[in-house]
Amino acid sequence: MIIAPLLGAALIVHVATGPLTDPAAGETSLTSQQKIAATEPLVQSATDCIVHAVTTDPRYAGLPSAPLGDLIVDSMRSCRTPVRAMIDAYDRYYGDGTGEAFFMGPYLDLLPKAVQARTKKVVQ
Repeated sequence: MIIAPLLGAALIVHVATGPLTDPAAGETSLTSQQKIAATEPLVQSATDCIVHAVTTDPRYAGLPSAPLGDLIVDSMRSCRTPVRAMIDAYDRYYGDGTGEAFFMGPYLDLLPKAVQARTKKVVQ
């Protein structure tokens, strides 16, 4: 369904952008709550960017039949910076490789539902 295009977009984002931070500067002494507090705004920023890109795309037009998966994939190009910042923050706070694992796993798994829920709010 839309997973293959999202995975393709994830690979494009990963290859097209380099790390924005020094991967050796780990923040391992923080508590779990502090790590969540530090990464949550970046997850929110990436999701906000994607929702904005989807809702401003002429193909969307608030229609339930809009190609949501394609719109999300296409948004990755314009949202590369906040997505990269989110991935880099996960690497910094949780360890190398966790950012990509989070993005390719839980984030992309929930992103279509999150975008759909938030676009309903934008349209209403």
